[in-house]
Amino acid sequence: MDVELQILKHLARDAHPTVAIVDEYCREYQDLFKEVRNYECFKYLHLGIISPIKRKSLPEIAKVVSINSAQSLHHFIANSDWSVNELKIRRLNKIKRVLNGNAITLVIDETGDRKKGKKTDYVARQYLGSVGKIDNGIVSVNAYGVYSNITFPLIVKIFKPKGTLKESDKYKTKIELASEIITELIELWFNIELVLADSLYGESSQFIRKIAEYNLADVVSILL
Repeated sequence: MDVELQILKHLARDAHPTVAIVDEYCREYQDLFKEVRNYECFKYLHLGIISPIKRKSLPEIAKVVSINSAQSLHHFIANSDWSVNELKIRRLNKIKRVLNGNAITLVIDETGDRKKGKKTDYVARQYLGSVGKIDNGIVSVNAYGVYSNITFPLIVKIFKPKGTLKESDKYKTKIELASEIITELIELWFNIELVLADSLYGESSQFIRKIAEYNLADVVSILL
């Protein structure tokens, strides 16, 4: 329907199209967004992420997807009323549906990204694997699935250093975050045949117990 006609009839307009593959993928999440502008930002972010730009910052994504300002993308992430958890569960169920019961290898690892300043939550001086030393940045514990030589993201949890905690936060180690990830995936009925992790997890009796709790095979690195 023509956009002007929709406005005249006081109807919600259709979301602007991007590229076919992004529109098709994002359509399964459309009902999670009450406002069409939020849904459009959701699509623009996906388009920016798969674009060839080196820096995936909001200003750079705004440029490559040809929108006037990154402010709308920032508002979408920081202030709009969609649920991150609902989106995560929808995405994980979609992955599980595609897997159709086939077993995956679960890879657990942490990633550190350098950040300037202190405006971003949970940024602190800590070890960053990306630069191989202690620096100012943010660290996350990540879970990836591997099936038929395809690697895909599953769950990300931000590590929150003690000095950065908010009033509602509870301090959790990287081992605790990784253990939570495994529990979440098992409770969602993912079929995990093997867990891979490095020495940080291989040396943790807590993490080994969590793997044993679910009778999962593992290959974890242990430093001697």
